[in-house]
Amino acid sequence: MNRKVLLIEPNYKNKYPPMGLMKLATYYRMVGDDVRFYKGDMMSLAVELICNDLINHLSIVFCEVFWKDYYPKLFEFIRYGRNSILESDSVFEDEFVLKILKDYRKKFREKEYFTKPRFDKVGITTLFTFHWDITVDTINFAKKLCKRPEDVMVGGIMSSLLSEEVYEATGIKPFVGLLNNPGDIDSDNDLIIDELPLDYSILYEIDYIYPANDAYLAYTTRGCVNKCKFCAVPKLEPQYQDYIGLKKHIQHTDKQFGARKDLLLLDNNILASKCYNQIIDEIRDCGFEVGATFIPPNEYEVMINNLRISYNERAYIRKAILIYRELMDRLKNNEERTELYLRLEEAHCLYHYTASKEDILGLDGYVRPLYEKIHKKSLRKRIVDFNQGIDSRLVTEENMKKLAEVNIQPLRIAFDHWNLRDIYEKSIRIAVKSGIRNLSNYLLYNFEDKPEELYLRLRMNVDLCEELNANIYSFPMKYHPINGKKFFKNRDYIGKHWNRKFIRAVQAVLNSTKGKIGRGIDFFEEAFGRDVDEFMKILWMPETFIIYRRIYDANLRTRLVDRYTSTTKQDCDLSNEWWTKFKALTPSKLEIVKSIIALNKFKECDGLSDDKEIKEVLAYYKITRNDAENNK
Repeated sequence: MNRKVLLIEPNYKNKYPPMGLMKLATYYRMVGDDVRFYKGDMMSLAVELICNDLINHLSIVFCEVFWKDYYPKLFEFIRYGRNSILESDSVFEDEFVLKILKDYRKKFREKEYFTKPRFDKVGITTLFTFHWDITVDTINFAKKLCKRPEDVMVGGIMSSLLSEEVYEATGIKPFVGLLNNPGDIDSDNDLIIDELPLDYSILYEIDYIYPANDAYLAYTTRGCVNKCKFCAVPKLEPQYQDYIGLKKHIQHTDKQFGARKDLLLLDNNILASKCYNQIIDEIRDCGFEVGATFIPPNEYEVMINNLRISYNERAYIRKAILIYRELMDRLKNNEERTELYLRLEEAHCLYHYTASKEDILGLDGYVRPLYEKIHKKSLRKRIVDFNQGIDSRLVTEENMKKLAEVNIQPLRIAFDHWNLRDIYEKSIRIAVKSGIRNLSNYLLYNFEDKPEELYLRLRMNVDLCEELNANIYSFPMKYHPINGKKFFKNRDYIGKHWNRKFIRAVQAVLNSTKGKIGRGIDFFEEAFGRDVDEFMKILWMPETFIIYRRIYDANLRTRLVDRYTSTTKQDCDLSNEWWTKFKALTPSKLEIVKSIIALNKFKECDGLSDDKEIKEVLAYYKITRNDAENNK
């Protein structure tokens, strides 16, 4: 077919690579199309398209100049149009050259990338609903890069959940759900996209580095047997699928892209599968048994082999440059390092925008021995992670014993509400008894729970760590609705038992714990309080006092004197001063104060009450982080 295909992930932060786009990349390459992946500023992509046309034009007219060397300056000129950008290079003094540059700058200003679109197919993935603005802006930009509107595909989580809203905002009707039927892309092609292996090479095409960048990404099941009302899975994956083969995908990845260290599985309810034992056996047989280790692949060999067969040249040219830079950093012999630099410079292989496949292959005989010298074949530990967690209600001694046959770390178990406490505790005890001591859990809050129930769930985990000699890391997760026109564009939803101040207080505590709570009673009690009453006090406490507890709370410093002996000149006791005045308010005044504090808008609280005692309490909420850091 040889279509030009552009696959885009909007420029939000994301921990995991876009599996849907990776499968689409595989599909389009299989049918012979030219595939490109992009994640970044969309205007930069437009500049890049115009700039590449400019370089091709200049290379024909002035072939004696290697114009790719000037790519950064040409890029900047196209985007900003300032003549001063060109002043330091004599090559731009030629009037004819300058005229060509200005013509292409004009093409950029007049948005030729829209009026003469280059791509036959454009696919945009979507993620969380609170990424609404950046996602819609990306779709509205990217759709104009496609020759025909009907060849623009929008898919993924957000667009599946909010398909009507996305259509209303962009004019593009999203694809809802999974690409799990023949002909989803091309009516005359029977390939099922969702069953295809992932194209990991596209991750080298972009500057963004996903935190989970050294793992096989896969599903061994789809969907979930539960229909929890806070969960999006029933809509995204309505049919539960008991088994998806893993081995063939891992073998394909190893051969084409090099082996990955870890196995990241995104199953929503693995324990519900009738093929559970078969799946665990397959995971184990793929090299993830207990104690499994891993020797990293020769990335240079993978890169060269893919360039030789012209597999995603754009990606592997960029990968080659990364390898060259790492090589220069790690070579200890100055002469070797200098010689390598000079050879790379001569071959135009110092930067991805100047390098070519032919030049990289031409350097192979010289570079390969140097790489082999520094490439250490050291063993690394391998882990399996069922990242979406397992269902505590389905845990048994039998299935935990089976799970303990693979290198699971951590085992994630959801603890969504306090009513699950007995079932959850039983599942933790069974897991530890089975030999699984590294555990993690998600704690949903701001849904139908009360704040004190979040504290009790956190406290249970800390106590279980001590009793069972296990490591349990808790990750509180704020509930966010996936529908309803009022909240899907932001994170402003407040549950019926919560308020903005409580939400902000929990976030302030989690910032100090880096978003997780692990083992250690003393640390937990300092962060969240010794009991429910102290936790509720922290929720009402001025935010600056929460963040700088040791500075503002003399009682806490006394309590921790054995561990924290140093004091500073700004240490004071404003926290307890505030608490004394807060508690001294009459019930009616306390109700007024709480209604004001709950809004968490203290710059706007002047004038809400003329009462002296109320105003004195509210004054503490105007103390800022800068005040604490500047000894005020």
